[in-house]
Amino acid sequence: MTYVGIDWASKTHYAYALDAAGEKLGHRPFDHSGEGLTELVEWIRSVSGHMAENIAIGIEVPHGPVVEHLMDAGFAVHAINPKQLDRLRDRFTTAGAKDDRLDAFVLADSLRTDLRFYRFLEPMHPTIIELREWSRMVEDLSEERNRLANRFRHQLWRYFPQMIDLSENWAREWMLDLWELIPTPAKARSIRPATVARQLRQSRVRKWSAESLLAHLRTEPIVVAPGVTDACVAHCQVIVARLRLVTEQMKVGMKQLDQLTAAVAELRPTDASASTLHCDPEILRSMPGVGPIVLAALLTEGYDAIRRRDPGTLRALSGVAPVTRRSGKQTLVVMRYACPHRLRTAVYHWARVAVLHDLNCRNRYSALRKHGHSHARALRSVGSRLIGVACAMLQTGELFDRNRLPQREAA
Repeated sequence: MTYVGIDWASKTHYAYALDAAGEKLGHRPFDHSGEGLTELVEWIRSVSGHMAENIAIGIEVPHGPVVEHLMDAGFAVHAINPKQLDRLRDRFTTAGAKDDRLDAFVLADSLRTDLRFYRFLEPMHPTIIELREWSRMVEDLSEERNRLANRFRHQLWRYFPQMIDLSENWAREWMLDLWELIPTPAKARSIRPATVARQLRQSRVRKWSAESLLAHLRTEPIVVAPGVTDACVAHCQVIVARLRLVTEQMKVGMKQLDQLTAAVAELRPTDASASTLHCDPEILRSMPGVGPIVLAALLTEGYDAIRRRDPGTLRALSGVAPVTRRSGKQTLVVMRYACPHRLRTAVYHWARVAVLHDLNCRNRYSALRKHGHSHARALRSVGSRLIGVACAMLQTGELFDRNRLPQREAA
């Protein structure tokens, strides 16, 4: 075997090659370009003299163009957490020295002696990769929509606070249409009730009638300095245009999530022994609290753990497994922060919605709260239970049955 450590960077990557006995075979930098990565592959083959399957690569990232280029060349690529690499570096120098060549050497030598610390990377299906990218885009769009909605509310608060009380979600389309119809308190006093009623019918709003809405908007306005209203209206026009664009992109993104999730459901498992009674997306979708966004995050951000049906790894990746620091008589249990934030957010919302719609989850949450657990800690415990149930269902190929009682209650 030949062991190669690659310290990746944005411009220049450094590679260090060792043989099975730990003897140096060579080291050198490579540019981040098509030619540079091709040269890296040829250099690894030339210094090792082995077939691609007998060459192990160690790197700090589990994805990206460098990893994909090496996997495409047939090398066995392994990833390690940067924090673990930082601890392994202390075996070679305690002075805190750090450079590209040293990191590449540590990667190669630790891969040779401590392979158990590394995670073997397998290529993901193109559909999974596309689903992961759309899932991240939808999350980014959702955050952008929330930011724009908060900015829109702030501008209304400055000169037209009556508009804020009409809805709790200021990014809804009917709110934007209504503001464009009635942008100022002066317009609210002059507009006809029939015009407002027609707009409410088009937007299918039944909470407010034209009379009650105008009565609310025509209450005593706040006094602002000259020019403030015009400035706020101009600012709101820009925000509303961006909100409409983001909303349309969100609709496209949600359609893509549904289509790609359906495409993932049609993929055949690579493991011949895997159950084919129900596909993974169908099983996860049957769980309480799992919607399109959470489902896409579980299938992509937790792809390896879901495929292996590994609840321990999935709990660690999602942050529901706590970190225990024990020394002598002191024990400190803290939240796990070193985990993918997208998967952690997805499991949080999974547990939050499950508590609202599933009786068992609600009872467990209430019991934990009575024991003094905080809201977030109780939700993490509920999420840990849901992950265990989901992995068990993935192993058996069964769908979640809301009417099925736990074994203790059935007995």
